[in-house]
Amino acid sequence: MILSGKAKLAGVLGWPVGHSRSPRLHGYWLDRLGIDGTYVPLPVAPENFEKVFRALPAMGFRGANVTVPHKEQALRLADEVEVLARRIGAVNTLVCRDDGSVLGLNTDAFGFLRNLQTGSTWQAGQGPAVVLGAGGAARAVVAALVDEGVGEIRLVNRSVERAEKLAADIGGPIIVQSWDKLDLDGAGLLVNTTSLGMAGQPALDIDLSALPKQAVVNDIVYAPLMTPLLLAAQARGNPVVDGLGMLLFQAVRGFGLWFGVEPQVTQDLRDFVLSS
Repeated sequence: MILSGKAKLAGVLGWPVGHSRSPRLHGYWLDRLGIDGTYVPLPVAPENFEKVFRALPAMGFRGANVTVPHKEQALRLADEVEVLARRIGAVNTLVCRDDGSVLGLNTDAFGFLRNLQTGSTWQAGQGPAVVLGAGGAARAVVAALVDEGVGEIRLVNRSVERAEKLAADIGGPIIVQSWDKLDLDGAGLLVNTTSLGMAGQPALDIDLSALPKQAVVNDIVYAPLMTPLLLAAQARGNPVVDGLGMLLFQAVRGFGLWFGVEPQVTQDLRDFVLSS
C-alpha cells in the first residue's frame, strides 16, 4: 500500500517488540480495507517510555498498543483511564485525542470473552470457572468473568498472596486456592493464563481427571496454538479454545478508534497471522 501525507498512524510499544504479531494483524486489516494508514513496531526501552508516550500525539499518532513491560506505566501516564482498565490495573491500548490528551483502555477482557464465546458454547451459568495464574493476563480474564456474571471463580496460583491481591482489586465471587489445592470438581471452564505450555517453557502439568467432560478448556497461549493442556483436554473429550482469538479480538476496538472502521475477525485473518 502506498501512503499519503495524510496517512493515519498507530503502532505497538514494547521492549522487546520484534516478536509481536500485532503489526502483521493490523497490516492485514489496513490492506484489506484499503485504509490510508500504517501500524508500526516501536521498540521502546523502559527508561524511554515516558518520553515516547508524551511524544505520540505531537507526532500525529492516532494511538498505540502497549505490551510488556509498559502496561502499568501506561496506566499511570494516561490523562484519562477507562474504569475497566483501572480495575485490571493495566492499559494495553492508547487513543490520542485531538486536544493532545491520551485515553488509556484495556481490551484484553473483551478479547478473552469474545474468543471464548466465538470458539465454544460456554455460558456464564455453566458452572464455576477455574483460572490458573494471577499475573496481568489473569486480571483481565477474571474481570471479564466477573462482569459476565460467573457465580464462582476459583483463582489458583503458586503465590496465594498475589492471587489474594488480584481478588481484592477486581472484586466479585473469587475463591483463592493454592496450586496444590487445585479443585476442578464441577467446573464449567478452565483457563490457563500462565506461560506454562508456551514454546520454550515447561508444560503445564495438572491432573484433569476431576474436570467434567463438558467443561470448556481455554489456554491464552497461542505459540504453540495447541498447547499440551489443550491437547490433553481434547484427548479426554473436553471442548477446547486456543489463545489466538484473544489476540485478534482484543485488537478490534483499538483499530476502530484509530482508523475509523471496525474490522472483522475471520478464518483468513487467523491463517494469515499464524503464517508469520
